[in-house]
Amino acid sequence: MSDVRLLGLDVGTSSVKGVVVDAAGRVLAEAEHGYPLSTPHPGWAEQDPEDWWLAASAVLAQLRADEVDGIGLTGQMHGLVVLDAERRPLRPAILWNDGRSQPQCDALVAELGLERLVALSGNRPLAGFTAPKLRWLAEHEPDVHARIAHVLLPKDYVRLRLCGALATDVSDASGTLLLDVGERAWSPALAAALRVDPAWLPPVLESAAVSGHTAAGVPVAAGAGDQAAGAVGMGVVGDDGPASVVLGTSGVVFAGRRAFAPDPQGRLHAFCHAVPGAWHVMGVMLSAAGSLRWLRDACGAGVGFDALVDEAAAWAPGAEGLRFAPYLAGERTPYPDADVRAAFVGLGLRHDRGALVRSVLEGVAFGLRDSLDLIAEVGPRPPVGRVSGGGAESDLWLRILAAVLDLPLERTAVSAGAAFGAALLGGVAAGAFPDVEAAIAAGVHPTSRVEPDREWVDAYAALLPGHRRLYPMLTGPAGG
Repeated sequence: MSDVRLLGLDVGTSSVKGVVVDAAGRVLAEAEHGYPLSTPHPGWAEQDPEDWWLAASAVLAQLRADEVDGIGLTGQMHGLVVLDAERRPLRPAILWNDGRSQPQCDALVAELGLERLVALSGNRPLAGFTAPKLRWLAEHEPDVHARIAHVLLPKDYVRLRLCGALATDVSDASGTLLLDVGERAWSPALAAALRVDPAWLPPVLESAAVSGHTAAGVPVAAGAGDQAAGAVGMGVVGDDGPASVVLGTSGVVFAGRRAFAPDPQGRLHAFCHAVPGAWHVMGVMLSAAGSLRWLRDACGAGVGFDALVDEAAAWAPGAEGLRFAPYLAGERTPYPDADVRAAFVGLGLRHDRGALVRSVLEGVAFGLRDSLDLIAEVGPRPPVGRVSGGGAESDLWLRILAAVLDLPLERTAVSAGAAFGAALLGGVAAGAFPDVEAAIAAGVHPTSRVEPDREWVDAYAALLPGHRRLYPMLTGPAGG
């Protein structure tokens, strides 16, 4: 087993990342190749699927993919890739952060009712999801829509080019609004209601199942959406285990479930997990570490993130009344609102750049607390969180987050995120592990732990109601 080499490939929003690990979870090699994002109109986000394949090919070559024992795929969820009968893309892919289909979501709720949609799919329709994009295509590009023969998600297009297989997995398919999440299969009722031809949809597999083989004979696991794969890489599976807390461009709180239990109001995502017989609930905020990047670009060009966070450390919790509403790109959880925007509230003459940074760190932490509290409403409150994403590299931000969540936070030995989890899934497909739980036991190793500072916990508990007044302020008569 010591010479086993497993490759995880993550088709992200800005790049393809690859990691090669051994059976003990040790990282042997990493590679990354980027590509552009197209925004042809306000609120739109598109990419050329060929860019994904070119970047993936470069990563696979650099990591000597022909010499590994198994490959797992992961990537950005929800993106719409439409192919013709010759399996060629008909147009650029419409991505998860594209908001153009909000009117189609509103129409779906009006036609079918939120209660029925949540009962069928476990989720409310959101502009980021795949099916509303298909309806937008039917209404605005009917010539393209008429030529659709296949519908894929981003990582699944790379799979098609890698091993010629049309397939997806249950976790990624959960974000299309076309899967019966409880049954882990495409929903004929949803397809009919959304006017989607079932023949367009690929076979849906469990995440560790073999979906095909490369030309060199390497088995390729079905893989998982980025959050489910990342959770595998963090050891997040069942009801009584840790949660995954992601401080990436977006922010996520993810908790495993052994039964399908959606939030009746659809405030949380309820998806299939990458583990057979398991599901998860997940709250997503759209601008987490992305909020800090925005502030750096706007107010600290040329200043490193560490220097900015050092400035924030000079301010006590609450930054003397300064609050940040982290809705730079709209929001998902707990407010499914594509149109709300961010704000600083409570600025005073004493506030400097460090105070702005502190309020951003705290505003993001409060946004993640919203998701954690909803998760605790529909099931057990996780006993600990395992953190990932660029923001998790900041000790101060983790201290703030642990106190706001009132939850111990752990780092793990490997920070390769979703690509690492995908590699473990590739190991199951290759026979290196009997199942996903065994892969996690062998490869996931917590390292450091941040306990909540009790003084900060109390301070932030007092500030939480004020945070929750921000959204109504921004969407009421004065904010609208």
